[in-house]
Amino acid sequence: MRFNIGLLATRMAALIDWAVADERTAGLGVGLFGASTGAAAALVAAAVRPDLVQAVVSRGGRPDPAGEYLDRVCQATLLIVGDDDPVVLQLNREAMDRPPGKARLEIVPGASHLFEEPGALERVAHLARDWFVLHLRPVAQRVGEGAG
Repeated sequence: MRFNIGLLATRMAALIDWAVADERTAGLGVGLFGASTGAAAALVAAAVRPDLVQAVVSRGGRPDPAGEYLDRVCQATLLIVGDDDPVVLQLNREAMDRPPGKARLEIVPGASHLFEEPGALERVAHLARDWFVLHLRPVAQRVGEGAG
């Protein structure tokens, strides 16, 4: 199932819908984090939920399976790739200009595709945290919700 981008994106979109409707999380900004092919699913989900998702982080992601949806990602998008992952690094470099929203590529020195090297995942965690802190904001109550 990890290669069924459509199914994964549909599940992510359903999770987004649930999170914004649940009273415990309704006012929080939504950010998506995806790794490897899961990053493509996060990009597709962001494209189909442009009014709900505020930011996306891709770790060692494959943006190419997102296809034409990549051209619709208007959210701030951080692409994190290890410099010892040349194929995925090239795919991310090629994808940088496609989304109409802000996109940034961060290259983690000495990291391979799975970021198994000492300190690599910690670096990814810090980059993702900083991106979400910068781009996620509380949202106003949606029309039709709340006390009336």
